[in-house]
Amino acid sequence: MNDNDKQPPENGGGNPWMKSLLIWVGILLGLALFVTMVDGRSTTAGTGNQIAYSTFLDKVDEGTVKDVNISRDIITGTMSNGEKFRAYPLPDSTLVGKLREKGVTITAKPEDGPSVWMVLLYQSLPFLLFLGIAFFVLRQMQKGGGANGAMGFGKSRARMLTQKEGRVTFDDVAGIDEARAELTEIVEFLKDPSKFARLGGKIPKGALLVGSPGTGKTLLARAIAGEAGVPFFTISGSDFVEMFVGVGASRVRDMFEQAKKSAPCIVFIDEIDAVGRHRGAGLGNGNDEREQTLNQLLVEMDGFEANEGIIIVAATNRPDVLDPALLRPGRFDRQVVVPRPDIEGRIKILEVHMKKVPLAPDVDARTIARGTPGFSGADLANLVNEAALMAARKSKRLVAMAEFEEAKDKVMMGAERRSMVMTEDEKRMTAYHEAGHAIVSIHEPASDPIHKATIIPRGRALGMVMRLPERDSYSYHRDKMYANLAVSMGGRVAEEVIFGYDKVSSGASGDIQYATGLARDMVTKWGMSDKVGPVEYAQPEGESFLGYSSSQPVRMSNATAQLIDDEIKAIVEGGLTKAKQVLTDHIDQLHLLAGALLEYETLSGDEIKKLIAGEEIGRMDQGPKTPAVPTAGTSIPKTRRPSGGFGSATPLGA
Repeated sequence: MNDNDKQPPENGGGNPWMKSLLIWVGILLGLALFVTMVDGRSTTAGTGNQIAYSTFLDKVDEGTVKDVNISRDIITGTMSNGEKFRAYPLPDSTLVGKLREKGVTITAKPEDGPSVWMVLLYQSLPFLLFLGIAFFVLRQMQKGGGANGAMGFGKSRARMLTQKEGRVTFDDVAGIDEARAELTEIVEFLKDPSKFARLGGKIPKGALLVGSPGTGKTLLARAIAGEAGVPFFTISGSDFVEMFVGVGASRVRDMFEQAKKSAPCIVFIDEIDAVGRHRGAGLGNGNDEREQTLNQLLVEMDGFEANEGIIIVAATNRPDVLDPALLRPGRFDRQVVVPRPDIEGRIKILEVHMKKVPLAPDVDARTIARGTPGFSGADLANLVNEAALMAARKSKRLVAMAEFEEAKDKVMMGAERRSMVMTEDEKRMTAYHEAGHAIVSIHEPASDPIHKATIIPRGRALGMVMRLPERDSYSYHRDKMYANLAVSMGGRVAEEVIFGYDKVSSGASGDIQYATGLARDMVTKWGMSDKVGPVEYAQPEGESFLGYSSSQPVRMSNATAQLIDDEIKAIVEGGLTKAKQVLTDHIDQLHLLAGALLEYETLSGDEIKKLIAGEEIGRMDQGPKTPAVPTAGTSIPKTRRPSGGFGSATPLGA
């Protein structure tokens, strides 16, 4: 641990303004309490036994009272036998006359007024408050204010992380080996700069981590600092931008000044697209606060003054909107792509997170990794956490494979809604809808295998058929696209075949939306229409500002637009025709699978295969059964489910 690790984290002790204010308030309250205790009058002043006022008058009449001391609040005195007494007076104008007749010595205590100390305190209190406020302001101005001070608008919000907050190394980063290897050179430079200087080499000043949310960009940046053992400053891109002109540029300058004092070090800017967007994308001269901040950052990274030993690491999931000057050599000239992990990477990530969880012997990380294609590191961490929470709710001591499967279904399909009340007709409609998807998927060779089919409502869907690829795929082939189109239309076709044309529901809206989008991409992006040809007609996804796009829109004639629409419709209808042919040829399998879904509610892919092959489904809780075939033609309730309510085929295992 170096000296920097012993420093407490900046801004870690709360608000200094509140601390100082509480101290001064406490001092004033203590002073007021002290004066009150010294000068206050006690209601129990005087000594002796307390007697009633009537008893006191009787003693006066008997002549046993020797002397008295009369004040506004109390009467004290001495009896003839030397006994002291006290009594509380009542308004009595004849008392003094009675005392004089009996020869009692009378003394009086004058009326108490406010003491000199109380007068001084009351008069000086406003002055003390004004003096305290002035002292606070002057103190903040003299010490520079810091990031949170009264004059600290232009101070950097960068926070230095120390080893006390948890040291992260490359051992904690799994599944992104290529990205980690690219950044190893930076670590070696920070450990031994002379190794590169001997040959005249210069380490890149900036490394830009590009990847989808949750892929581990921030974790990778912290691992660089942990491996090199150097100070690590972290700040968000949004911390630079304020409504005051020049504040962002001032914070950039102050951040580099702090970094120079701790060089060699790493400065990590998260979500740099908040401040590094393309200049001139808007209207007018574009000389706004954000652009001034970006200009200052560009100058600091590669200006006349060299910032040796300072490495800027930034992260973003929108590299397309960054200014080109930010990406040129000498600045962020090394772009490190942090992709979603493949199956081997997912296994390593799961093993890292599973170290913190007590696992049952049946848990297999490879099986879980195969069933989670497209998951990022954050998704896998959430999956392990959900499984642990489910095991805790069941009062288990170990997390078993059943919890991981249940957690995976919850993450991918949503939580079960078993409390949702559905009529028998709605259940039958849902069962046939999902069975239609499954039967078409089974008889389409290019389709991904079925992982699970359920008619239990999850999320916004009343049922779902989930398919998972056998391996990670990085390209999308034509035969698979046509297979997915047919599978997506299987639910709607099943409703029409079983219940009739007039009973088709709105549950296929999600399927239609997916099929239309896929067909549009096939025609306009991927050149898979013979009539349109290999020409791109898709609208560019450029940055827009106030309705103006930085990319030029695609120009096409009305005839071309009509041709594209016709081709999209023909491709979608081709999938509909294919699904109708499959379900008509295998209507018995459709009835059989729908009956099984009504009986068991959820079927795995292996159980569906056994059912189609004519084998019995054996379950421990129910024993082997052959599900009954439901009777078709039952009337459907008039109430229609909302859009997308009956679920849809899930493309690419998503």
